[in-house]
Amino acid sequence: MASQKNTKFIFVTGGVTSSLGKGIIAASLAKLLQARGFSVTIQKLDPYINVDPGTLNPYEHGECFVTEDGAETDLDLGHYERFLNINTSQENNVTTGRIYYNVITKEREGAYLGKTVQVIPHITDEIKRNIYAVAEKSDYDIVITEIGGCVGDIESLPFIEAVRQVKWDVGPNNFLVINLTLIPYLKAAGELKTKPTQHAVKQLLESGIQPDILVCRTEHKLPQEIRKKLALFCNVNINSVIEAMDADSIYDVPLLMRKEKLDERVLAKLKLSHKVEPELTQWKNFLGKLKNPISEINIALVGKYIELPDAYKSITESFIHAGAENETKVNVKWIHSEEVNSENVASLLSSVHGVLVAPGFGERGIEGKIATIKYCREEKLPFFGICLGMQCAVVEFARNVLGLKDASSTEMQQKTKNPIIDLMLEQQGITQKGGTMRLGSYACELQKNTKAYQAYGKTKINERHRHRYEFNNRYLQDIEAAGMKATGINPKTGLVEIVEISDHPWFVGTQFHPELKSTVLNPHPLFVRFVKASLEHKILSESN
Repeated sequence: MASQKNTKFIFVTGGVTSSLGKGIIAASLAKLLQARGFSVTIQKLDPYINVDPGTLNPYEHGECFVTEDGAETDLDLGHYERFLNINTSQENNVTTGRIYYNVITKEREGAYLGKTVQVIPHITDEIKRNIYAVAEKSDYDIVITEIGGCVGDIESLPFIEAVRQVKWDVGPNNFLVINLTLIPYLKAAGELKTKPTQHAVKQLLESGIQPDILVCRTEHKLPQEIRKKLALFCNVNINSVIEAMDADSIYDVPLLMRKEKLDERVLAKLKLSHKVEPELTQWKNFLGKLKNPISEINIALVGKYIELPDAYKSITESFIHAGAENETKVNVKWIHSEEVNSENVASLLSSVHGVLVAPGFGERGIEGKIATIKYCREEKLPFFGICLGMQCAVVEFARNVLGLKDASSTEMQQKTKNPIIDLMLEQQGITQKGGTMRLGSYACELQKNTKAYQAYGKTKINERHRHRYEFNNRYLQDIEAAGMKATGINPKTGLVEIVEISDHPWFVGTQFHPELKSTVLNPHPLFVRFVKASLEHKILSESN
């Protein structure tokens, strides 16, 4: 069952508490290994029973990241892509729900020949099949698998057991476990405490897994005696106790892990050469620009999930990438769309130099988004609308320029007489919510001499989607005649992908999600241009 190639398997588990940053550690290690010339991918195993994160509330789980092949996945896959500059796929995110769904489907088809279906071996075999499938798909040297949740959680047990079995499948030289843990600081005692880590490692040992490396999240430096104590009680070499102090930026973490020699410890344990130094010149150049900006701008992000910034993780990271490219610090001002109206919109946006109206679903906060867009259009404030943000821009234009006062989207008003945004034909009659939207990468053709074309520098692009509703082409002629142009069109379906207002400094709406393709080494061109336009607006307004 194990991969026939000599792929190395690294597992990242978490102890003591969740949200320690396993995804960032996994992505940082992968970056360092990739920078040494190894081909690496990362996979996330999530212990919840949802089949995928597509139906999860953004308040609970943050954004749903969409891959090129249309998989709705955990937001950690966004980190993997942004750090490694490679695409992930359906195979890179697997949930307990999908594992059980696959096993039950096979059982219903009679694949188990009437045997009693059990957690061991059937569920664990399915977990291992998913781990090996990633390695086999693209012939990777190293597969890093992040186990979601916390060691000791009841729902993580089948994953931990599968990891234990992998060691015996692939052999000890092709297998490594990194346990990310917390070393809390007790202020009253003035001490760092190792006991929670000792307990977490003991739980792993009870499951038959000895961690090879401990990565210790801490707010204070780890003194040598603490490292010795951890090494002694947790059965690891002292040089495999790695300090992970809180960083100013997640993009500092690869260099911090390099300083702690995490990559060298991993390569030594896996018997891989570590003579080649990691090539991190571009990464360091990016960090240099990020930390030494020449300019500063304020961008309003108008959305309805702003209480949890992770709901817009890819957007905020795209601003970091585009800001560095423009040597400009982007301060994001979070504005709740439910709190915006025509009376207060001018004061809310008085200190910003550009506005992004965020994606989302449902009726809540729509009128606030429309009031925001009207202000941006009339006051010539740089505007960027993504997915629902683009749809709101079209509705606002139809209402206030075309005079169709009842113009709306059938997502908000089913019986509207002017459905400017409507349900796609193939979406009508669908009752299941999960995985049924227009998902993944689709082609788009750009008109020349447009803002979008200036950004991309080419006419044929591919971008990722996640939506059900589309621009209704019945209104296209009237809207274009009034000054809003469809500058990007899907060549197969004729559906509108990008709208612009040409006599505006920067007014662009996209039906797709450009933020999903922005990476450290390839900032998304639309974000780069939007930041540039906002900076130009600031310079112009200050000179007046």
